[in-house]
Amino acid sequence: MSTSDWRLLFSGLSILLTVGGFVPYVLGIIKGRVRPHMVSWLIWGTTTFLVFIAQLQDGAGIGAWPIGVSGLATLSVALLAYRYRADITVTRTDRLFLLLALSSLPVWYLTDNPLWAVVILTGADLLGFGPTYRQVWHRPWSESMVFFLLLGMRNVLVLLALEHYSVTTALFPAAIGLASFTLLGLLTLRRRTLAAT
Repeated sequence: MSTSDWRLLFSGLSILLTVGGFVPYVLGIIKGRVRPHMVSWLIWGTTTFLVFIAQLQDGAGIGAWPIGVSGLATLSVALLAYRYRADITVTRTDRLFLLLALSSLPVWYLTDNPLWAVVILTGADLLGFGPTYRQVWHRPWSESMVFFLLLGMRNVLVLLALEHYSVTTALFPAAIGLASFTLLGLLTLRRRTLAAT
Protein backbone atom coordinates (compact mmCIF):
# COMPACT_ATOMS: atom_id res chain seq x y z
CA MET A 1 0.00 0.00 0.00
CA SER A 2 1.16 3.51 -0.76
CA THR A 3 1.42 6.27 1.82
CA SER A 4 -1.76 7.91 0.52
CA ASP A 5 -3.60 4.57 0.80
CA TRP A 6 -2.53 4.26 4.44
CA ARG A 7 -3.65 7.82 5.13
CA LEU A 8 -7.02 7.12 3.55
CA LEU A 9 -7.34 3.96 5.64
CA PHE A 10 -6.45 5.79 8.87
CA SER A 11 -8.86 8.60 8.02
CA GLY A 12 -11.65 6.12 7.27
CA LEU A 13 -11.00 4.20 10.50
CA SER A 14 -10.97 7.47 12.40
CA ILE A 15 -14.35 8.43 10.95
CA LEU A 16 -15.70 4.97 11.86
CA LEU A 17 -14.46 5.42 15.45
CA THR A 18 -16.06 8.86 15.54
CA VAL A 19 -19.42 7.51 14.38
CA GLY A 20 -19.01 4.40 16.54
CA GLY A 21 -18.43 6.57 19.57
CA PHE A 22 -21.16 9.11 18.90
CA VAL A 23 -24.05 6.74 18.07
CA PRO A 24 -24.14 4.99 21.48
CA TYR A 25 -23.37 8.29 23.19
CA VAL A 26 -26.37 9.95 21.53
CA LEU A 27 -28.57 6.96 22.39
CA GLY A 28 -27.33 7.22 25.99
CA ILE A 29 -28.42 10.87 26.09
CA ILE A 30 -31.85 10.06 24.68
CA LYS A 31 -32.32 7.22 27.19
CA GLY A 32 -31.09 9.39 30.07
CA ARG A 33 -28.03 7.25 30.90
CA VAL A 34 -25.52 9.88 29.77
CA ARG A 35 -25.82 13.47 30.93
CA PRO A 36 -23.21 15.55 29.09
CA HIS A 37 -22.33 19.06 30.12
CA MET A 38 -23.96 21.17 27.40
CA VAL A 39 -21.47 24.06 27.50
CA SER A 40 -18.48 21.72 27.22
CA TRP A 41 -20.01 20.16 24.14
CA LEU A 42 -20.86 23.55 22.62
CA ILE A 43 -17.27 24.69 23.13
CA TRP A 44 -15.89 21.42 21.77
CA GLY A 45 -18.16 21.50 18.72
CA THR A 46 -17.31 25.09 17.88
CA THR A 47 -13.58 24.64 18.33
CA THR A 48 -13.45 21.30 16.54
CA PHE A 49 -15.24 22.60 13.48
CA LEU A 50 -13.08 25.73 13.31
CA VAL A 51 -9.92 23.60 13.64
CA PHE A 52 -11.19 21.46 10.76
CA ILE A 53 -11.37 24.58 8.57
CA ALA A 54 -7.88 25.69 9.67
CA GLN A 55 -6.46 22.21 9.02
CA LEU A 56 -7.90 22.23 5.51
CA GLN A 57 -6.34 25.63 4.88
CA ASP A 58 -2.93 24.30 6.01
CA GLY A 59 -3.07 21.20 3.80
CA ALA A 60 -4.11 18.45 6.24
CA GLY A 61 -6.13 16.83 3.45
CA ILE A 62 -8.00 13.64 4.28
CA GLY A 63 -6.55 13.74 7.80
CA ALA A 64 -8.89 16.65 8.52
CA TRP A 65 -12.07 14.84 7.48
CA PRO A 66 -12.59 13.04 10.81
CA ILE A 67 -12.23 16.36 12.63
CA GLY A 68 -14.98 17.87 10.45
CA VAL A 69 -17.29 14.91 11.07
CA SER A 70 -16.53 15.13 14.78
CA GLY A 71 -17.25 18.87 14.86
CA LEU A 72 -20.71 18.38 13.42
CA ALA A 73 -21.44 15.41 15.69
CA THR A 74 -20.21 17.32 18.74
CA LEU A 75 -22.48 20.27 18.02
CA SER A 76 -25.34 17.75 17.74
CA VAL A 77 -24.51 16.43 21.22
CA ALA A 78 -24.65 19.99 22.59
CA LEU A 79 -28.12 20.40 21.08
CA LEU A 80 -29.25 17.05 22.51
CA ALA A 81 -27.84 17.94 25.93
CA TYR A 82 -29.98 21.07 25.85
CA ARG A 83 -33.02 19.27 24.45
CA TYR A 84 -32.91 16.47 27.02
CA ARG A 85 -31.87 18.77 29.85
CA ALA A 86 -28.71 16.83 30.61
CA ASP A 87 -26.37 19.22 32.42
CA ILE A 88 -27.23 22.71 31.22
CA THR A 89 -25.66 24.69 34.05
CA VAL A 90 -23.70 27.66 32.78
CA THR A 91 -21.08 29.28 34.97
CA ARG A 92 -19.05 32.42 34.41
CA THR A 93 -16.07 30.22 33.62
CA ASP A 94 -18.12 28.37 30.98
CA ARG A 95 -18.97 31.69 29.32
CA LEU A 96 -15.31 32.70 29.43
CA PHE A 97 -14.26 29.45 27.70
CA LEU A 98 -16.86 29.96 24.99
CA LEU A 99 -15.74 33.57 24.41
CA LEU A 100 -12.14 32.37 24.22
CA ALA A 101 -13.10 29.86 21.53
CA LEU A 102 -14.91 32.54 19.53
CA SER A 103 -11.97 34.95 19.91
CA SER A 104 -9.98 32.75 17.54
CA LEU A 105 -11.96 34.04 14.57
CA PRO A 106 -10.82 37.67 14.72
CA VAL A 107 -7.25 36.55 15.49
CA TRP A 108 -7.27 34.28 12.45
CA TYR A 109 -8.73 37.06 10.30
CA LEU A 110 -6.24 39.69 11.51
CA THR A 111 -3.15 37.47 11.24
CA ASP A 112 -4.29 35.57 8.13
CA ASN A 113 -2.55 32.58 9.72
CA PRO A 114 -4.51 29.50 10.82
CA LEU A 115 -1.77 28.55 13.33
CA TRP A 116 -2.81 31.19 15.86
CA ALA A 117 -6.45 30.21 15.49
CA VAL A 118 -5.56 26.54 16.10
CA VAL A 119 -3.50 27.45 19.18
CA ILE A 120 -6.39 29.48 20.62
CA LEU A 121 -8.97 26.84 19.64
CA THR A 122 -6.93 24.00 21.09
CA GLY A 123 -6.51 25.94 24.32
CA ALA A 124 -10.24 26.69 24.43
CA ASP A 125 -11.10 23.07 23.68
CA LEU A 126 -8.82 21.89 26.47
CA LEU A 127 -10.40 24.41 28.83
CA GLY A 128 -13.76 23.05 27.69
CA PHE A 129 -12.79 19.79 29.35
CA GLY A 130 -12.85 21.68 32.69
CA PRO A 131 -16.61 21.46 33.32
CA THR A 132 -16.61 17.80 32.30
CA TYR A 133 -13.65 17.00 34.57
CA ARG A 134 -15.56 18.71 37.40
CA GLN A 135 -18.73 16.77 36.56
CA VAL A 136 -16.87 13.45 36.36
CA TRP A 137 -15.16 14.08 39.69
CA HIS A 138 -18.54 14.37 41.40
CA ARG A 139 -20.59 12.02 39.17
CA PRO A 140 -18.23 9.56 37.44
CA TRP A 141 -21.07 7.46 36.04
CA SER A 142 -22.54 10.46 34.18
CA GLU A 143 -20.12 10.06 31.27
CA SER A 144 -19.23 7.20 28.92
CA MET A 145 -15.80 5.62 29.29
CA VAL A 146 -16.11 3.92 25.89
CA PHE A 147 -16.77 7.25 24.20
CA PHE A 148 -13.61 8.88 25.54
CA LEU A 149 -11.55 5.77 24.75
CA LEU A 150 -12.78 5.89 21.14
CA LEU A 151 -12.17 9.65 21.01
CA GLY A 152 -8.58 9.19 22.16
CA MET A 153 -7.98 6.40 19.65
CA ARG A 154 -9.63 8.46 16.91
CA ASN A 155 -7.16 11.28 17.44
CA VAL A 156 -4.19 8.92 17.19
CA LEU A 157 -5.55 7.77 13.81
CA VAL A 158 -6.11 11.39 12.74
CA LEU A 159 -2.42 12.08 13.37
CA LEU A 160 -1.49 9.10 11.23
CA ALA A 161 -3.83 10.24 8.42
CA LEU A 162 -2.52 13.80 8.05
CA GLU A 163 -1.17 14.62 4.60
CA HIS A 164 0.87 17.55 5.92
CA TYR A 165 2.42 17.74 9.38
CA SER A 166 2.73 21.09 11.10
CA VAL A 167 1.74 22.57 14.42
CA THR A 168 -1.43 23.79 12.70
CA THR A 169 -2.48 20.31 11.57
CA ALA A 170 -1.18 18.17 14.48
CA LEU A 171 -1.61 20.24 17.66
CA PHE A 172 -5.36 19.81 18.03
CA PRO A 173 -5.63 16.02 17.55
CA ALA A 174 -2.55 15.41 19.74
CA ALA A 175 -3.84 17.59 22.58
CA ILE A 176 -7.43 16.33 22.43
CA GLY A 177 -6.26 12.72 22.27
CA LEU A 178 -4.20 13.27 25.41
CA ALA A 179 -7.06 15.08 27.17
CA SER A 180 -9.45 12.24 26.27
CA PHE A 181 -7.12 9.60 27.68
CA THR A 182 -6.65 11.75 30.81
CA LEU A 183 -10.43 12.02 31.26
CA LEU A 184 -10.69 8.26 30.79
CA GLY A 185 -8.12 7.82 33.56
CA LEU A 186 -10.07 10.17 35.84
CA LEU A 187 -13.30 8.27 35.13
CA THR A 188 -11.60 4.99 36.00
CA LEU A 189 -10.02 6.36 39.18
CA ARG A 190 -13.22 8.00 40.47
CA ARG A 191 -15.41 4.98 39.71
CA ARG A 192 -13.00 2.66 41.53
CA THR A 193 -12.65 5.05 44.45
CA LEU A 194 -16.39 5.51 44.89
CA ALA A 195 -17.13 1.82 44.38
CA ALA A 196 -14.65 0.96 47.15
CA THR A 197 -16.35 3.24 49.69
